This record gives sequence, structure tokens and C-alpha cells, in this order.
Amino acid sequence: MLRTDLLPHCHYAYGTVPLRSEYKIKLSKKVHIESYGCQMNHSDSEIVASILAKDGYELASTPEEADLVLLNTCSIREKAEYTVMQRINEMNNLKAVNKGLKVGILGCMAERMKENLLVEKRVVDLVVGPDAYRSLPQLLEEVGSGQRAVNVLLSREETYGEIEPVRLGSNGVTAFVTIMRGCDNMCAFCVVPFTRGRERSRDPQTIVDECKQLVVDCFKEVTLLGQNVDSYKWKVKPEALAAEAQKRGEELVPGLDHVDFADLLEMVATSCPELRIRYSTSHPKDMTDKVLEVMARYENICKYIHLPVQSGSSEVLKRMNRGYDREWYMGRVASIRKHMPDCAISTDMIAGFCGETEDDHQDTLSLMNAVGYDMAYMFKYSERPKTLAARKHADDVPEDVKGRRLAEIIEVQKLNSAKRMATYVGQVHEVLIEGVSKRSDQNMYGRNTQNSVVIVPRYSSLLSVVGCQAALGGEKKIGKSTAGSNSELTTDNQQLTTKELRAGDILKVRIVSATAGSLQGEPFFSIPERVQQA
Repeated sequence: MLRTDLLPHCHYAYGTVPLRSEYKIKLSKKVHIESYGCQMNHSDSEIVASILAKDGYELASTPEEADLVLLNTCSIREKAEYTVMQRINEMNNLKAVNKGLKVGILGCMAERMKENLLVEKRVVDLVVGPDAYRSLPQLLEEVGSGQRAVNVLLSREETYGEIEPVRLGSNGVTAFVTIMRGCDNMCAFCVVPFTRGRERSRDPQTIVDECKQLVVDCFKEVTLLGQNVDSYKWKVKPEALAAEAQKRGEELVPGLDHVDFADLLEMVATSCPELRIRYSTSHPKDMTDKVLEVMARYENICKYIHLPVQSGSSEVLKRMNRGYDREWYMGRVASIRKHMPDCAISTDMIAGFCGETEDDHQDTLSLMNAVGYDMAYMFKYSERPKTLAARKHADDVPEDVKGRRLAEIIEVQKLNSAKRMATYVGQVHEVLIEGVSKRSDQNMYGRNTQNSVVIVPRYSSLLSVVGCQAALGGEKKIGKSTAGSNSELTTDNQQLTTKELRAGDILKVRIVSATAGSLQGEPFFSIPERVQQA
């Protein structure tokens, strides 16, 4: 039997993972993958890594080490595209040094700008859209023969549901699982329906199985991903229902012929009780009370919802084709607060959309104050080709006005974030440690259920009773110290243990201070456990 621990490791920009034994090992082929934009793109890169690993590619930690460089791109905003175009230009320098280097563009820009990329950017050898990653091995054969290759066809069925991702840049603690692809909402400002195609949901059993594998691999948290998770739906085949009912020795229950997002959340929560569960992104027009009830019912579903509003003005929301108005949105917020008073809410906000007046802008500021968001992603509107807004509405808000309004939105959110975070001071939160703090290696960072970043000391002291004669029936005994810890006895027979926190640890933390961006805490230990008499 082939020992996987002896296999070479895949190297990539942020870490290493071992290749699985069924992958072909060809040390002459190395690929470096860079991901830009949303979490969906990063998740897609993990699918690409898996497909290429089976085709014999190792993952290189830098583009200089690679035979193939793939840029997984984002088209959601003009700035994102500009960043990628600059990176493509930099590839010319690499090709001058490494004559055999091949460069490929994946993702949303690949679909939207295929002609420009192949005609104007001669450095690009390969252009592949989000639904065509299975064709990468064949396309790379064409590239290897000196041709340039392209496949940007969109699909109504592709979900990559059975492909086990290679966890790129993983901290070994948190992971993404894509539950659906594409989007049917034609929001006026958004290019996603044109670059990622129509909505299609993944078989719920494959999602549950992937989450179960994360537990086996010692991951502690999963984020379920979709452009609009609330519209997830899966039609269950009657024969599958009958087989499942027969296996359980039960009668077939009428009406259980489909799975919606609330059902899926509950399936994952009950199948993987050890796993913390998050999801992104919700759409206000589709979020149901059924989802909120499931969230409130299960402790391992994090109490955090990203609920993009985009504008506080009903008139602007109508031009955006969002499918709801201000009143509807506030009703959804009220329902969240009703079901989960401690739930955190974040949002997306666009400043200066087509036709936005000063009154519309003030409506946005007032809505932000009314909701009191924990966090927000805030942007100036940038027109995207092919979108409804580009066809129907003039981009008529001056750039300086957009900039001023965005600055005001940011300032309001800073104040609201600071207020919201201050409410956590004095509370005890359960925190999942994700890694070492960037500012100091003496601190670790993690997140609470509300998705707030919590900074805690890397080394913490725990006081426990270990040799109390009264507790031990008159005998003086010393308890065993934890491996890897430094311990000493105090005068009253208590043991002071210094523990080093590690990524993946889950602990209670008392919040001692807060800023607009993070919480600071100290490990909180309840009643110390006494050492029992042997």
C-alpha cells in the first residue's frame, strides 16, 4: 500500500498540503495559483488545484518556481480588474526569464474579457471560465503543443460536487464548501449572472459528506458558499426518497421531496455537531424565518449574517433591481433580532449609484444607524459592461461626490462598529483560535460566533487545585502537568500552568476591551477541576 506520508507535498502561496495517493506524481509539472476577489474564487481555486493534481501537477509556492501560473480573477468592480491586469503585465518579466512558462486566466474576467485577454495580452496562453475547469487538462495539452486555448462556456448543470478540493492556504481550522453556483438575480449593478451563469444547486448529500470529511481532517469551522445561499434548492428524486425511507424502516413521508437552504443548514448542523457553521451570502428578498429558526436552534451555527442592502433608499433599490425596498429590509433585520438578539449583521453598501440624490444618500446613512451593523464592505459605484445599469441608467453621480459620500458612509460605519463592539466588553465569548496575530507573535487571534476578531495572549496561565490534602483524603499528591506546559506549585497547593494557545483551540474568553475592528480578551476559566484520588 502506498504511504501518503511519504508523498511529496503540494506547495502554494500560503502553505502546504500532502497530495493524496490517487494523484499522479510528475515532478516536472508545477503550477502556481493566485486568487483574487470573493470567497467563491478562492473555493474555485481549490477545485482547480484538485483537478490539476490528478493530472500530475504539484503546487508551487511562487510563480518563479512554476511551469504554469494561473490567475483566478474577479470582475465585480473595475478596481479588481485593474489589479489583475497589472499582474498580467508583470508576467511578461517572468516569461523573459522562464521561456517555457505558461500563463492562464481563470474565473470571471476570463469569461467577460476573453477576446481582450487573447488579443491584447499576448502573455496569456490560456483562458478558462468558471464552469470549464474540468477541461483544463485537455486545454493544457493544446497549450503544450504551441496553441493558445480557451473555454468560457457556461453550464446549467456544473457544480463540481464530487470533486474533493485541495485546501489552498489553509490554516487547518476553517474551510469553504460551495453549495451552489451562479445567480438568477439580475441586480442592475452586478456582472455575476453574465460571468457565472444561472443558479444551480449541489446535491445536499455531497455537501454533508464534504463537511464530514472536514471533521475527519480536524477542521473546526466551515463556511457554506453561494452567490445567494437563500435560493438554494434541490429536488430529491422519488426513488432516492423511497430507498432512504426503506433503509430506515420508515414509511415515505409526503412533501419531503425537496431540500431548501434551511433544510441544508440543519442537515450539516446535525451531521457535524463538532463543526462551527457559517454561510455567505444571503439575499434580503429570499431570507426566510425558517432559516432564522434553524440558526437559533443549533449552537454550532454561528450567529452572524451577511445581509447586503446596497442602499438605504427605496428609490435607489428599485433602480438597482434588488427586489425589496427599505421597509422590507428593515423587516428582515427585525426578524433576525427577534429570533437571535445576539446575532451580528454585516452588509455591503454602494455609494453613488445611478441617479442617487443627496436625500437618497441620507437615507443610506439613517438606515446604517438604525441597523447598527457590526461591519460593512463599502464601495463607490463603478459601471460594469453588459449589466442592466450600463444599458439603462446613466452613471451620472460625479466622482468627487461619490468619494465624499463613501467617506461619510465609512465614518458612520466606524462609529457604529465601535458602539457594537463595545457592547461585548465584559461578556464571555467562545472563541475559535485561527492563528498568530499579525501585530505580535505574543498574541493569537480568533473569532467569536458573531465573526468578530478576538485577540488573546498566546501564553495563558491556569490556576488549578492539585494537592489539597482535604480534597485528597489526607494524602498529599501532585497532579500530572499537561504535556508541553510549564507548571509550579503555589503555597496553598495550587498549580499554575502556562499554556500556549494553538490554531484550532476553542476556549472561553472574557472580553476586556474593544476597538471598531477587534476585541481584546483574556482566557476565562471557570471553577478549576480538582485532581481525583487514584
